[in-house]
Amino acid sequence: MEQRKNKIYFASDFHLGNSSREENQRKEKLILRWLNHISKDAEEIYLLGDIFDFWFEYKHVVPKGYVRFLGTLATLVDSGVRIHFFCGNHDLWLRDYFQEELGLIVHKEKEVISLYGKNFMLGHGDGLDSKDKKYKFINTIFKNKICIKAFASLHPRWAIALGESWSKSSRSSHSESDKNDLAEKEPIYQFCIKTLEKQNIDYFVFGHRHLACSKELKDYSRYINLGYWDTYGYYAEWDGENLELKKFD
Repeated sequence: MEQRKNKIYFASDFHLGNSSREENQRKEKLILRWLNHISKDAEEIYLLGDIFDFWFEYKHVVPKGYVRFLGTLATLVDSGVRIHFFCGNHDLWLRDYFQEELGLIVHKEKEVISLYGKNFMLGHGDGLDSKDKKYKFINTIFKNKICIKAFASLHPRWAIALGESWSKSSRSSHSESDKNDLAEKEPIYQFCIKTLEKQNIDYFVFGHRHLACSKELKDYSRYINLGYWDTYGYYAEWDGENLELKKFD
């Protein structure tokens, strides 16, 4: 008897491309094992940003590599699994490759989505700190159409090298702070609390922070951060009744 596909999975921050070729292949194989593991009962999969350490699509060019990973996503979509891709701050420069070639559902911003009667706010988690003016300024530049066209005018050999260098620098600049658990002072946690004053949200699921957690909020609500896949391999599973943060070994 075929197993019923009725579970929804969430993962983020794979950062494919952020290390040596050997390490990236090791990580990619682990991700493929996870995808194959959940394919038995997955109805939907939500990838919540920074899946790639750097991704920039030209009209006719996409970054080299990740063939097994992308092929597995396409195979899952062909089998009937709906896969959602939320842009992160490292992989926000998408055109139409994921939609047209892989069949993914792409989201450029965080969204509230109803899953089995519960309201989920889903997104990468970047830009939620209202006090971080520097990040908001940089993010505005990265999303500016003129700046994107100027970057796209560079030859891919130089543009991708520049982008990978920026990604490495960005990651290194906050690698130590990512280890600090700020508890209720965490900006994303504070964002969730403020949002609950205006909206009815049952679950907040984000990435970006690189520090996995599952925290009770007001009354019924819960905030889950999926952490950094390289370190722990965390993901979340929703079966319609329970949302659980798990570790894939």
